[in-house]
Amino acid sequence: MSGQKWFITGASGGLGLALTTKVLAEGHPVIAAVRRVEAMQALKQAWPDLLEVESVDLTNREQVQSVAARHPDVDVVVNNAGGAVIGAMEEMSEADIQQQITLNLLAPIHVTRAFLGTLRAKKRGTFIHVSSVGGRAAFPGGALYHAAKFGLEGFAEAVAQEVSEFGIKTIIIEPGSIRTGFVANIHWTQELEDYKGSAVGKLRRWIEENGDANASGDPVKMADAIYTISQMPEPPLRTVLGGDAYGVLEAGYTRSLAALQAQKDIAGSVMLEGKTGFVPE
Repeated sequence: MSGQKWFITGASGGLGLALTTKVLAEGHPVIAAVRRVEAMQALKQAWPDLLEVESVDLTNREQVQSVAARHPDVDVVVNNAGGAVIGAMEEMSEADIQQQITLNLLAPIHVTRAFLGTLRAKKRGTFIHVSSVGGRAAFPGGALYHAAKFGLEGFAEAVAQEVSEFGIKTIIIEPGSIRTGFVANIHWTQELEDYKGSAVGKLRRWIEENGDANASGDPVKMADAIYTISQMPEPPLRTVLGGDAYGVLEAGYTRSLAALQAQKDIAGSVMLEGKTGFVPE
């Protein structure tokens, strides 16, 4: 398809910037939703006719609704903006908790709701939700990030089933590490003494010392992959990007399936005679 109009959040850096550049290079107009308009100056000069930059605070529902109303002709909506607070759950402030849930879960929910009506009316469109390997697997130190990303994946999977009959596609992207200044973008909690030698503290130290050096995902290649998937007539609901993400999820799914199968007898033992339970088609 040509001439799709894209709306991309978090477009000023990392994977968002790479994806915005890719989409523009393919000849599609882009609405870049960013906090700082000046961060998009170079890209705006390169594609003055295709790129429009909107200053949007994604945590402000009214601003999200307003920008969606200004662009009712958007075809592809990318929920890419996000960020992590790392540290023990006990170390997180109330502000950390609110920020993680608001940015990583509520913001994409509000963006989706803001654009859904117009896409449904046109009976076509695509939602791309950039989740994470952390949307399907959890690590010590990321409790609120995981809570939000797990929630985002559940939201996206359910809505996908609600809107597919209107010609709307849903794509969930699960990247692993990305070479985009990962460590510099992390917000760290104030470390408590008891956690310094714990699993959280050890992971914190490893990320600080090795995170950027070991990040393996190429944002340009990831952007190319996301664009290719977006053009498929029937894209998969989930796509894992990165060998590290694939390895973590494969191991996790294998353990989970074995644990589930071990519970088959006890699961069936509590059922009422002759009842099948809640099994929606």
